[in-house]
Amino acid sequence: MFAVVTPDTIHLPPGAVVRLPGSWQDYQALNEQLGDRSSPRIKYRDGEILLIAPLPEHGRKVSIIAHVVKVLLDHLGQEYEAFTPITLELPQASGIEPDYCFYIENWKAIAGKNRINWSVDPSPDLVVEIDITSYTDVNDYLPYRVPEVWLWRNQLMIYRLQGDRYTVETSSRYFPNINVSKVVVECLQIAYERNTSTAIRELRRKLASE
Repeated sequence: MFAVVTPDTIHLPPGAVVRLPGSWQDYQALNEQLGDRSSPRIKYRDGEILLIAPLPEHGRKVSIIAHVVKVLLDHLGQEYEAFTPITLELPQASGIEPDYCFYIENWKAIAGKNRINWSVDPSPDLVVEIDITSYTDVNDYLPYRVPEVWLWRNQLMIYRLQGDRYTVETSSRYFPNINVSKVVVECLQIAYERNTSTAIRELRRKLASE
């Protein structure tokens, strides 16, 4: 099955990634054409438009890792807000749709809001991305100065904003005393051997016993 991108039709087979030269106006037109569709996802950077139709594996991993984050935040008694889907946009410069994002330190700034103004409101504190098709680039989040990005690419990579670049870290600023990479791997393994609910219950039980 072939990818089709025309002014009337946008169709991508699962797993397809399409890169197109385009302006900010082209990106906005495609976004409007897609409307509320969850697939394909769309991204704009440096005069390039990227479209991707995620595989089922992608959605499952996103769900599991987001569950892990929520369980860890609840374990710490940390209040938060979580969003998916959501589009981050800086007009003429960047447009991106994180797989999942969390407001942790800045949750009060966006609590109760139906719309977020990226020129005024803070960016998410933590973004979760799954990269199965080499679509994701952590540097896409530099314009938004997202403090931390978790990128799953066969293993969990934790990127922390340091000045004007992201560096790979071994721990999360939000869970400094928890080996989140190990926790994520264990939960993914249990979920694939049994199911997601078992993985999350096991994580809650383990945290409660510590």
